Amino acid sequence: MLHTIMAEDNKWRPPGDEDDDEEEVDETAYKSVKDAVLFVIEVSPSMLTTPPHADTKKADRDSPTSAALKSAYALMQQRIISNPNDMMGVLLYGTERSKFSSEDESSGNPAYPHCYLLSDLDVPAAEDVKAIKTLVEDEDEFEKLVVPSDEKVSMANVLFCANQIFTTKAPNFSSRRLFIVTNDDDPHANDKAAKSSAAVRAKDLYDLGVTIDLFPISKPDQGFDKRKFYDDIVYNQLPTDPEAPAPISAATKTSSTGDGISLLSSLLSNINSKAVARRALFSNLPLEFGPNFKISVKGYIIFKRQEPKRSCYVWLNGEKAQIATGITTRTAEDTARTIEKVEIKKAYKFGGEQIPFTPEEISSLRNFGDPVIRIIGFKPISMLPIWANLKPATFIYPSEEDYVGSTRVFAALHKQLLSSQRMGVVWYIARTNAAPVIAALYPGAEQRDDDTDGTATQTMPPGLWLIPLPYADDIRQNPEITTLIRAPEPLIDRMRTVVQQLQLPKARYDPAKYPNPALQWHYRILQALALDEELPERAEDKTVPRYKQIDKRAGGYALEWSQELQEQHRAWEKANGGSSMGTGAGSKRAAPAGDAEGAKRVKVEKDKQAEVGDGEMGKTFERDG
Repeated sequence: MLHTIMAEDNKWRPPGDEDDDEEEVDETAYKSVKDAVLFVIEVSPSMLTTPPHADTKKADRDSPTSAALKSAYALMQQRIISNPNDMMGVLLYGTERSKFSSEDESSGNPAYPHCYLLSDLDVPAAEDVKAIKTLVEDEDEFEKLVVPSDEKVSMANVLFCANQIFTTKAPNFSSRRLFIVTNDDDPHANDKAAKSSAAVRAKDLYDLGVTIDLFPISKPDQGFDKRKFYDDIVYNQLPTDPEAPAPISAATKTSSTGDGISLLSSLLSNINSKAVARRALFSNLPLEFGPNFKISVKGYIIFKRQEPKRSCYVWLNGEKAQIATGITTRTAEDTARTIEKVEIKKAYKFGGEQIPFTPEEISSLRNFGDPVIRIIGFKPISMLPIWANLKPATFIYPSEEDYVGSTRVFAALHKQLLSSQRMGVVWYIARTNAAPVIAALYPGAEQRDDDTDGTATQTMPPGLWLIPLPYADDIRQNPEITTLIRAPEPLIDRMRTVVQQLQLPKARYDPAKYPNPALQWHYRILQALALDEELPERAEDKTVPRYKQIDKRAGGYALEWSQELQEQHRAWEKANGGSSMGTGAGSKRAAPAGDAEGAKRVKVEKDKQAEVGDGEMGKTFERDG
């Protein structure tokens, strides 16, 4: 007997039992990759120098090395909760002490002189996080360990040490990244051989698949010039790199007076932008211009709502918490015997009967062709209204893996669409058995932020966006136009002044500055439970308006607007013969002439409600609830 599962009832599937029967592109379908991040932090007299004392609240209190360690600690706290399978490690270089393994420090001949492996590259455990927390909070422990060496450390030796760590600890990880934090833009100023050797070691890391990210810290008296040394160490991100859409970080500024943006906050913001790898929604999808003319592209979901999610189940009844492994067994409802997968068929309900289908038949029903982005025409950008963005757009970037020359063709298409202010109209199938979508191929220009020193930081790379277009059934009809009372110009002018006083810096909203308070509170509680810390009393909510500042900036103008509103209201009533604003959308409907009984009934019900006591009201509430 074949047991039938109706397709519409099969809402939950155990891991490893997925079927390729997707009806539409799901934004949660990321390609899962493991990530390994190794912090490499310089220890030198300039990196240990704290900024001058200042009395302001925003004054810098930490040296660059201390701020970098706190950044690593904060990122480790975040990843131990949100990405429990990812690896992290911390390597200090330029230290007096040397340590690469447990036996290395005791021996007199260290393998990597002046390199101290503070935390080995591994999945962070609570003990590792507590050890780094002790180091960043205990000044005596910090000063005892972080002592700069009198000898100059070889960058080739540091990079080779990192190579060994990645090779032994994370050989099969899809994403391996090296974070270098330093304020020395030319560590080998007078040694060309050392520069060349370091460049060779960096090339070895890239050949291994390790991406090097530089977090430069400018000194108070001079900037950080990458051209002197690090242009040969840190390669430009290639289109084939899964992190290609990530913006390139600029130099993190230190404060010469202790005022301004905190070094720790600046460094944390830079590292958080690099912390999460861009996971591709699809890889090497053909972008078809015509018959036998294709290039390959990758797709990324740049903007995605973050929500708390359970990554695993934990068993807490033993002496120590353990990750539970789930096993699913299907049984027959009548006989309770175990049912094998081959005994199960899918079915759809038609006319009250279950019509079974074979997997081949279901696959053929949903097969609209191979995955492809096929250009079927071009239209002016002005024809795409803002309300047509019903679903999240997908950012696409060229890939050279399947078709050599894809980057050149992609760049030419992007440039032409941008200059002519046109967009492509495409037939888009993301994956096998996915439903086809008519989408707009929208050109996106590069976006940069101008810093105070005149440099520009890339916030969004140039590329193309796939915007799914709505069908007629997806568009709601506009409500009927009602009689509206337009505000007079003097009232609009007053409100314009109020809005101008409340504009954000550069008149732009930056969502990165306002984290989701509910999500942060969720992770904060998990962190406290995992690290045996005290539970926090309340959550930090940066979305709460600053009422005092709003009142200081616009309070007087708001009162003037209120007075103007009253004057305009009196003038309107006088011009309309004293009638009320009952013609607007929010007006009350007058009762019909013959509905006096209805009005009397309402009054009687109100009188009865006034006589109901608290006890009777409580009983009514319990009965209804």
